[in-house]
Amino acid sequence: MSFLKNHKEGIAAMDFFTVPTLFFRNLYCFFVILHDKRRLIHFSVTFHPTAEWVSQQLKEAFASVDKIKDMIHDRGTNFSPLVRETLKGLGIESVRTSYRSPWQNGIAERWVGSCRRELLNHVIVLNEKHLLKLLAEYVRYYNEDRTHCNLDKDPPMGRPVLKRESDDDKVIAIPRVNGLHHKYIWKKSA
Repeated sequence: MSFLKNHKEGIAAMDFFTVPTLFFRNLYCFFVILHDKRRLIHFSVTFHPTAEWVSQQLKEAFASVDKIKDMIHDRGTNFSPLVRETLKGLGIESVRTSYRSPWQNGIAERWVGSCRRELLNHVIVLNEKHLLKLLAEYVRYYNEDRTHCNLDKDPPMGRPVLKRESDDDKVIAIPRVNGLHHKYIWKKSA
């Protein structure tokens, strides 16, 4: 735990999870999440995840992020030697979890659970394009509005605390993720 607390700014995690579509095909969702602020920096979906595809996703994910030193991932076949070589080329050390030990990649697993509970359990995914749209909305909500107890009830991107300026101010709900979630702000009464 001490290592993780002291080095969390340099640690990221990646993983896959599956989402069934309306026509019973499985889409594979790939994502990369940073440990320090629980910020999701990249996601994509495909019907056919190959090592070449994962390598390309990693290059896209780390095109603008350079402080990551370690990448935690499981021993899935998609994370082949080619993927580990890509990570090495990006200056990132590949840290593989033990066999059948999802708790060793807890932050990634927690995000998958949140995504399932807060989005995917409430919709039927039609196709790849539909899932990408849904995930884009959810990731925006997750990074900008969703509070996290581990971040002192702040979202990963941070946000200013809005104060009530007068007694006439009312709480206004702004829909997020097509109304599944909301952002609440103070607004002056008309």
